[in-house]
Amino acid sequence: MALFKKIAKALAKTRDAFKRRINEIFKRSELNGEFYDKLEEILISSDVGVQTSGLIIDEFKQEIIRKKIKKSDDAKQLFKDILTKSISLNENFEIKYPAVITIIGVNGVGKTTSIGKLAHYFKGLKKEVSLVAGDTFRAAASAQLAEWANRNKVKIIKHTEGADAAAVVYDGIISAKSKKTDVLIIDTAGRLHTKVNLMQELGKIDRIVNREYADANKYNFIVLDATIGQNALAQIQNFNEYVKIDGVILTKLDGTAKGGVILAIIRQFNLPVVFVGVGEKIGDLELFESVDFINNLF
Repeated sequence: MALFKKIAKALAKTRDAFKRRINEIFKRSELNGEFYDKLEEILISSDVGVQTSGLIIDEFKQEIIRKKIKKSDDAKQLFKDILTKSISLNENFEIKYPAVITIIGVNGVGKTTSIGKLAHYFKGLKKEVSLVAGDTFRAAASAQLAEWANRNKVKIIKHTEGADAAAVVYDGIISAKSKKTDVLIIDTAGRLHTKVNLMQELGKIDRIVNREYADANKYNFIVLDATIGQNALAQIQNFNEYVKIDGVILTKLDGTAKGGVILAIIRQFNLPVVFVGVGEKIGDLELFESVDFINNLF
């Protein structure tokens, strides 16, 4: 299935809820205070969030006045352009090689599955990929990752359960450097902000990657579940206290009617959404294209 078809299918719930209300308000309402309140309510109900919605509406109002727009069709196009501009940060993001990608996030968001899909994605680009089983905290985590390594026919570096995660990462880096691996993907234990020791371990892993592989392009990607909406923003904030997050992998986009959280992530945290989960198959993790996203919403 072509990429835009996958994105369109994944966004079906979000689009159906958003498009119907947007069309209705732009057709039936005058450009007055009540109109702007209703428009902001639509954004908030789509999980764009109060803060981001307010910024978007303020910018929209100013542009309406500046451009002296009166017609609803012109106003609707302007609104679409502002939303596109809000997430244009994504257009400049690029993964360079050799890449070390550390995957972080809480349990249950689909971290290990996302790693498996990432390996498949990079293999499709003819890149050499290795996985590091850095989640030594959760029982059977290494075995689960090993299944994905076997499925993708890529190398995995792992130790026994309960081993020092930083030591596994160190071995993975040494292996990647010696074999000139294009992409090294590091799994980490699922964290909550209450698990201070595990969060501190993340910082240790980050320091080892920076110290031992200075020549690599390093990325910390947080995996977020699109269905939890605004709680995803709290997770970004918590993890940002321990490591610098470089991008987001948003899973289960096809399972929510509130995909507007993408706007909040990019605008509020100045973070690109790099990949989105658009289904359950191994090939259903796609590079996020902001223009496609907005076009599909409308």
